[in-house]
Amino acid sequence: MIGTTIKHYQVESQLGTGGMGVVYRARDTRLNRPVALKVLKSELVSDADRRQRFVHEARAAAAITHPAIAQIYDVDEQDGTIFIAMEFVEGRTLRELIADNELDLRSSIDIAIQISDGLAKAHDKGIVHRDIKSDNIMVTPDGHAKLLDFGLAKLLDPSVGEGRRITDQALVETVAQTQLGVVMGTIAYMSPEQARGRRVDQTSDLFSLGVVVYEMVTGQLPFKGDSPVDTMHAIAFDEVQPITVVRKHLPPDLQRIVSRCLRKKPADRYPDARALADDLRRLKQDLDSGVQRSLPVDEQVRRGLDRLRRAIPTGPTGLVAAIVLLVLVVWLLVDIGTLVALSIPCLLIYRRVRTRRDRLLKRLVSRIRSLTEVQAILVRDGRITVVVAKAQARVYIHVNNLVEKSNGKLFHGEPFEAVVRDDLNEAQLLETLREPGVAYVRKDILSN
Repeated sequence: MIGTTIKHYQVESQLGTGGMGVVYRARDTRLNRPVALKVLKSELVSDADRRQRFVHEARAAAAITHPAIAQIYDVDEQDGTIFIAMEFVEGRTLRELIADNELDLRSSIDIAIQISDGLAKAHDKGIVHRDIKSDNIMVTPDGHAKLLDFGLAKLLDPSVGEGRRITDQALVETVAQTQLGVVMGTIAYMSPEQARGRRVDQTSDLFSLGVVVYEMVTGQLPFKGDSPVDTMHAIAFDEVQPITVVRKHLPPDLQRIVSRCLRKKPADRYPDARALADDLRRLKQDLDSGVQRSLPVDEQVRRGLDRLRRAIPTGPTGLVAAIVLLVLVVWLLVDIGTLVALSIPCLLIYRRVRTRRDRLLKRLVSRIRSLTEVQAILVRDGRITVVVAKAQARVYIHVNNLVEKSNGKLFHGEPFEAVVRDDLNEAQLLETLREPGVAYVRKDILSN
């Protein structure tokens, strides 16, 4: 089709192919601007009902205007071929950036915020994307994210009528028939309700966006299987490995956000995309200011139970371990003398546990003071203030990593928080050092 003209769009080059059809770069001869022209496969709109539904969806999506959503300009038909003219976005797909390791934590969060804002605008209009994945997000050279193909995913719906539900069997059959097509590339981003062939709403988009965020910050997908059906089963039933386990030193608050997006039940996820965007913005502010927040208590309990469940052996080994534990408990209950003998070391262990927080704090301060940029360290009610002359990114990262490791070793008590400050002049610093809670002062500061 290169060199031909469809309506008033002159086809210039091919951009790519996919399960829906072929995408070309074209020029709108009326407005003299580049567009992305998507020519759809005929089988996707083979019957009149589906063609009518698709045109309706495309027109609804065209009504969405947001910086993070690629605009749909036109949807039309010529000689039995349906095409869509969309905004031409210069840049690279998010999948390409992830594959080339070109995303850092802050840029990943910024992209997630932009897409969340775009979803909030679309959801307000009652439109669900249904096919959010890293291939459908373009990032321009100046860092602006654009979500593509809004409303087009309904073409993959194997049902004909709007009121007809997709069954699990129908969805699996569709996947089996299109393993080399777009569905194969989309499976890993499906929500549990999509994977199980149930109706979806806006929370399905939030699950898929959670998968994308997981992929951006870890470099891998949370759900993978040897076959499409295995992957769908993992999405529907398996718990995902925390991002802080896959990649060390990621903020615990980011784990909380991703975990909430990836909850199996839609009601347990964020209520809407705007709430997700608000949480991501707070996390970005914390990273910019150097504040380290710990996971909420409920998330810590959930992670602890997950670790315990993974640690408990199963099969014959688990049965043997359970029998040995039962015998030990019975023996202890019968032998009172043994209980008395064990009480002394138990008391010593209890005392050591009680003082563990103080020892961890002392060790944490010792490690932070090893940074040459640190001028002083103040500790008040578990909040650690690190004073530096000039804050650098590596100082923030190192301090936050040390705090996160220490919080991970806490058995009881409030978790530590840290803030890095470089906004104190000499007089303010000296005034601060007169207050209680000074844990460290560099020698040259004292000499002044």
